Amino acid sequence: MGSKNLIVGQSGGPTAVINCSLYGVVSEAFRHGDKIDHVYGMVNGIEGFLAGTVLDFAEALPGESLKGLTTTPGAYLGSCRYKLPESLEDPVYPELFKKFEEMNIGYVFYIGGNDSMDTVSKLSRYAAQIGSDIRVMGEPKTVDNDLVMTDHTPGFGSAAKYVASTVREIVIDANVYEKKSVTIVEIMGRHAGWLTAASVLARKFVGDNPLLIYLPEVAFDVDRFLAKVEECLEKNPNVIVCVSEGINDGKGTFICELDNNVGVDSFGHKMLAGCGKYLENLVKNKLGVKARSVELNVCQRCSSSMMSGTDQKEAIGAGEFGVRAALKGETGKMISYVRKSDLPYAIAYGLEDVNQICNEEKTVPLSWITDDGSNVSEEFVRYALPLVQGSVEVPVGTDGLPAFVSRK
Repeated sequence: MGSKNLIVGQSGGPTAVINCSLYGVVSEAFRHGDKIDHVYGMVNGIEGFLAGTVLDFAEALPGESLKGLTTTPGAYLGSCRYKLPESLEDPVYPELFKKFEEMNIGYVFYIGGNDSMDTVSKLSRYAAQIGSDIRVMGEPKTVDNDLVMTDHTPGFGSAAKYVASTVREIVIDANVYEKKSVTIVEIMGRHAGWLTAASVLARKFVGDNPLLIYLPEVAFDVDRFLAKVEECLEKNPNVIVCVSEGINDGKGTFICELDNNVGVDSFGHKMLAGCGKYLENLVKNKLGVKARSVELNVCQRCSSSMMSGTDQKEAIGAGEFGVRAALKGETGKMISYVRKSDLPYAIAYGLEDVNQICNEEKTVPLSWITDDGSNVSEEFVRYALPLVQGSVEVPVGTDGLPAFVSRK
């Protein structure tokens, strides 16, 4: 392949370090000016690319301004939730590849989660079908940590750090009162409870709050839940309970559906919210104690102040590694994290067939969840603790607030 251009897009929900992966891709591409002429960005993912919205990174973030991506949360390029057709005979595919050809694109990078890897799979398979030499690579991203064939995902460490830190603050706040109270903290996680499990890191000693942690991997029983809360109140006047938004009865009904009408998004996924409020009212009505619910919501994925240094470093490295792999001829691959050691913590980057990843989901191992489903084990702590290490200094503007980069 002669000298070509590279284009990169972001898709799905943003994270604290999705722009670090972007920085890794773009900065590494600039280092290979003999093989890569221009580095372009899809504005609002593949959907924006189809609409012709593209930027040139040499113009958008020249010189040192590019480094601002490493401390900017959200998706600098903008995102989308556009699902490519299942049939590779659909006319959208020749349209996309015609645009790639017109822009002399030789390398396509897509940063995202499960649905984004589905896009990488389809583009790489179509390229193979038509004999195109375009190389298509997937950079992982998701706070949910639910991508298979990787130890963890960029974004999870920072989100886990936010969850653990915020829950620890909630515990401190609740402990100022002697009157019995229950606080329900609702945390992101539809089918995979990785992020909710991270709340265990908030504990400072054995028996500390959060006393109860419920993940969607195990069926949730309302009566057993109330009994556990009562049991905990006998030992501690202030009980903190952390629950995944996707806790369910094990038969297909989400707990939030017991109280709400639940809509669906463009991919047909139920838009979950409200289990915390439902459980709050349940505790008030059934146990007669003060209760409140807290939904951490999007703050879990957009907090630069809680960015994990480990997460930042690994996301940048994954972006760099992906470009080097593509230049060596790799395509249809997702960059993975391969854990080499817990003590000291160490990972290596790997390459996995994206077709084995898309539309699959990694859940928390049942062996890491207690038999009654109300807690997580020390194995999870050993797994997650290294991922939240290290602080990141975010540049501050003249107004005393974080200085982020953004598209003009």
